[in-house]
Amino acid sequence: MLTILGFAMIATFLVLIMLKKMSPIAALVLIPALFCVFVGKGAKLGDYVIDGITGLAPTAAMLMFAIVYFGVMIDVGLFDPVVRGILKFCKADPLRIVIGTAVLAAIVSLDGDGSTTFMITVSAMYPLYKRLKMSLVVMTGVAAMANGVMNTLPWGGPTARAATALKVDAGDIFVPMIPALAMGLLFVFALAYVLGRRERKRLGVLTLDEVLEEETETVLVGAGAGKDTKKAGGSGSGADLPDEPEDKSLQVLDPNRATLRPGLYWFNALLTVALLTAMIMEWLPIPVLFLLGAALALTVNFPHMPDQKARIAAHAENVLNVSGMVFAAAVFTGVLQGTGMVDHMAKWLVDNIPDGMGPHMAFVTGVLSIPLTYFMSNDGFYFGVLPVLAEAGQAHGVSAVEIARASIVGQPLHMSSPLVPAVYVLVGMAKVEFGDHTRFVVKWAALTSLVVLGAGILFGII
Repeated sequence: MLTILGFAMIATFLVLIMLKKMSPIAALVLIPALFCVFVGKGAKLGDYVIDGITGLAPTAAMLMFAIVYFGVMIDVGLFDPVVRGILKFCKADPLRIVIGTAVLAAIVSLDGDGSTTFMITVSAMYPLYKRLKMSLVVMTGVAAMANGVMNTLPWGGPTARAATALKVDAGDIFVPMIPALAMGLLFVFALAYVLGRRERKRLGVLTLDEVLEEETETVLVGAGAGKDTKKAGGSGSGADLPDEPEDKSLQVLDPNRATLRPGLYWFNALLTVALLTAMIMEWLPIPVLFLLGAALALTVNFPHMPDQKARIAAHAENVLNVSGMVFAAAVFTGVLQGTGMVDHMAKWLVDNIPDGMGPHMAFVTGVLSIPLTYFMSNDGFYFGVLPVLAEAGQAHGVSAVEIARASIVGQPLHMSSPLVPAVYVLVGMAKVEFGDHTRFVVKWAALTSLVVLGAGILFGII
């Protein structure tokens, strides 16, 4: 009975969030609470939730302060020279422009927010693609794949979800995966080179002056695509994007914005390098590093309290959405684990997996993550499916952290899923039909995911 109820709870959760009948946060809380009552353990719901929150607090803290930190770094102009440098490198060569798109998307993805990445990338590169009559699906496809690989950063979402669902440290998932993810990113750059050569052969090369003549036509395409684009539906195009007059990417690229701190550029750059180095070397837990980094960045760049409050308020929506999701997940994972449903489901799954595949559950998880994270949301996969796969793997001697590492390899394809709100920002600003983007990107993104999985196996990480 617990097996049936467990799968029914997961199925109910998936259906409701995929049909957009409930928000992920509401579904993560209400659905397991209801099923906890069905199981007959409603009196213990409070204990399950408190246990879950206790285990998830470090992950929530890491996400909160990482979002604030990278948000401040964008505000103060840390990435502005990178954008200008890439545009200068690109000139009017289609090959360089496509490679520059991949590099820019990868760098800006450090902030962990796909919508921000796509707004900055499209705002910077669209005039060049438009003037040279380059294929816009190449731009959207390359940007989505680069962001998909970088989306595995601990503060990007999937890694944090995997750590949350399996109660393992995000650093133990991500740091060992760096070589495999680097191979995936190199594959995206190589693919950008091939696609760029194709575009160069088709179009030739213009002079930069010819491009700049029309670059003033519009720097920000689809200026209304702000944070509220997360409300966009899955109609398959950017037509549903609301006309919210929030020019976030224009603010990011505006050389005269009030939040710029050019005199502190090298301080911010060195602080970011030191922070990332400390994270990779594991000198301190990741939540502590970002807590200290965010506090230091705010204090130095915005010494006046009103300015600090304004910066925190500017990023409060993202912080609340992400941290709220983590704490809501405590209800889902707590009920799934506390009631014993996950154990019964895992036993059923183990009994139905051929004996020869049991020791290879990490590989099975990696393969399954590619289609499953495309056809369902990250919330559905990591909180609904991954715990079951992990329990099945542990029954065959495969550790939870190996399962968690394998679970993030499908992200290059996931970022083009119709269930990802950020993809509508991408295609809407680029004025590309969602169907055209999908037809172009699916095969290449799936191949990128397989490259990451293959590298992980080759290096002995998975």
